[in-house]
Amino acid sequence: MSKIEKKNEYVAVGGQALMEGIMMRGPKGMAMSLRLPDGTIETEMKDFVSIRKKVKLFNIPILRGIVSFIESMISGYKLLMESAEKTSMDDLQAENELKLDKWISDHFGPKMMAVIGFISMILGVGISFLLFMYLPSVLFDLTNKYLADGKIELFRALFEGVIRVIIFVAYMALVARMKEIRRVYMYHGAEHKAIFCFEAGKELTVDNVREMKRFHPRCGTSFIFVTIILSILISSIVSIAFPELTEIRAVWIATKILMLPAIMGVGFEFIQLAGKYPNKFTRFLSLPGLLMQRITTVEPTDDIIEVAIEAMNACLTGEVPHKVEEAVESAESETEEE
Repeated sequence: MSKIEKKNEYVAVGGQALMEGIMMRGPKGMAMSLRLPDGTIETEMKDFVSIRKKVKLFNIPILRGIVSFIESMISGYKLLMESAEKTSMDDLQAENELKLDKWISDHFGPKMMAVIGFISMILGVGISFLLFMYLPSVLFDLTNKYLADGKIELFRALFEGVIRVIIFVAYMALVARMKEIRRVYMYHGAEHKAIFCFEAGKELTVDNVREMKRFHPRCGTSFIFVTIILSILISSIVSIAFPELTEIRAVWIATKILMLPAIMGVGFEFIQLAGKYPNKFTRFLSLPGLLMQRITTVEPTDDIIEVAIEAMNACLTGEVPHKVEEAVESAESETEEE
């Protein structure tokens, strides 16, 4: 998320790359713009009211970061699935998927698709747990036992943290080779460029957006790296202060999981400060994330920039372009009839 001062007010703007589209969240709401298979851009406002506006308790520092992360994961997943369904370029594949959805709905009920989506999410969480929690712990135990003769126990958190970084970078680099994911990374770059253009106070045109940088310090990629770094530091302190926690793998993994929400909350606060007070210190801490964005963002083409601009304008004004045109045409039609 980006926060800038404009006309003596802070205007918050954030976004997410989708399949052939972009979601932008701004002062007038959340907007999703998609490049449809026929080449047109579809933009619509999405109903989203953060629970932080309803419950004041969730605005407490640290806690608000945890809440924001959970909300972003839920809404982001839903929009990503919707964008994939609407922008499918393979008519046969789309037709087969619709037939499969209908068959599942007819035989198991309309709620089955939601159940399948939930199961997929659980599987994703399970795989993430194995890769980022269990595997680093196993690799450390093997290294410490057979290669270091038990002499590197104090460096457990650092070792596991480095393994997580390697796994994460390798995974992102591998998926970047996929054609569909590369397109998503191009939309990611366009999202950043559009936000930079808005922050600079320039008119949102293709030419102006194109000249902006694609590496943004408040990107989710930077948030992930800040979280990993904080996890390494805090886990190291805990493992040194309470070495008995590391003696049993299950206990150590459980400890790290319990600490994770608080670490994410601290990471969120750092991202907010980095946005409000850009300086050498915050830029230095944001550097790993900026370097990672060389993988997770790609220079966008002009047609992709157009999608970013439309999403940005919609979230800033609350007006959807085609709906505005329809309203004008309707008014003109009524005037002619009179």
